[in-house]
Amino acid sequence: MKKLKVIQTPARFYPYIGGVEKYVYDLSYQLVKSGHQVTVICAKEPRKTIKNVDGIKVEKLGYFGKIANTNLTFGLLIKLLTEDFDIIHTHIPTPWSADISTLISFIRRKPLLVTYHNDLLKNGSYSLISCIYSKTLLKLVFKRADKIIVTNKEYIKKSKYLHMYKNKIVVIPNGVNMDDYLLSSTKKEENKIFFLSLLDDHHRYKGLDYLIRALPIILKAFPNTQLLIGGEGILKEEYKNLAKILGLEKRIKFLGRLSENKKKELLSSSSVFVLPSTTREEGFGIVLLEAMASYTPVVATRIVGMAKDIEEYKAGIVITPKSTTEIAKAISSILAQKNKTNYGKNGRELVSEKYTWKNLVKKYEHIYSSTL
Repeated sequence: MKKLKVIQTPARFYPYIGGVEKYVYDLSYQLVKSGHQVTVICAKEPRKTIKNVDGIKVEKLGYFGKIANTNLTFGLLIKLLTEDFDIIHTHIPTPWSADISTLISFIRRKPLLVTYHNDLLKNGSYSLISCIYSKTLLKLVFKRADKIIVTNKEYIKKSKYLHMYKNKIVVIPNGVNMDDYLLSSTKKEENKIFFLSLLDDHHRYKGLDYLIRALPIILKAFPNTQLLIGGEGILKEEYKNLAKILGLEKRIKFLGRLSENKKKELLSSSSVFVLPSTTREEGFGIVLLEAMASYTPVVATRIVGMAKDIEEYKAGIVITPKSTTEIAKAISSILAQKNKTNYGKNGRELVSEKYTWKNLVKKYEHIYSSTL
């Protein structure tokens, strides 16, 4: 196929850590490997100049604050007006970047793809902003888009905003690069629970508080259990205080921000990885794929994008959101099994068959070429 010039417009990019950022990196990396030219234009957060990441051209712009976790990059309009590209690929839930990309797509008559990762934030002061945006500008983004990509087909059924655009929607899940998670010499440590996320207010929906509250129940049967928490954010002290109130200071370790190598080591060595997401702001849960690719059993709620596959392949246990009792029961069930290799092998097989970027990138190439 024709080699394309693709613009990606997430709010942020490497070395910023997050699900959307990981998705944009992996997709862009695979496109570059296939011979395409990819440029990521985003906010300069963290404030570090990076012009190239593994062959991906990166343009970072200054920003003036945030609204609903979206950096206001006023230079984005001018940049997109002057940039040479064939197609523009933007992302929701980052309204500003998506809106400017949509406008440029209209002005320059260029194809527009939108990946709808998850619903917009609807907690606290952002509820009104999200509601107004979803009923106004989001509709314009969807109307202009040539294709809308969702990573979780359940969103088509449950979203208030997607049902009118079914003819434009394509379901392509998230993926991982399997070579990054080769079976290593790392051994599973007994009774080690691992959780990983940003610990900021925008990621409260990850459900860490429910996991912490479940730990005393688990400790009754497995007193040597330790919960390892990776990630930084303003909620870290709140979670530490909760652990203190419950008398869990010795049973919980807050590890802070993890390097990529340390993350992989913990994913491989843990007895179980847990992602107890509570709302549909959890669009997919990429870290679950990384855990399963590392031969680690998982516990997740029915909200995550691959929940049915986890059950079908017996790669872990799927539970109801916001249930401390179910979290404790599921984790205890896995810890009680002396041989957890079946869960691990099943998870690795699931990821290998359905969630590798090597195969998924072909679907994007087809969509890109069909919109030109």
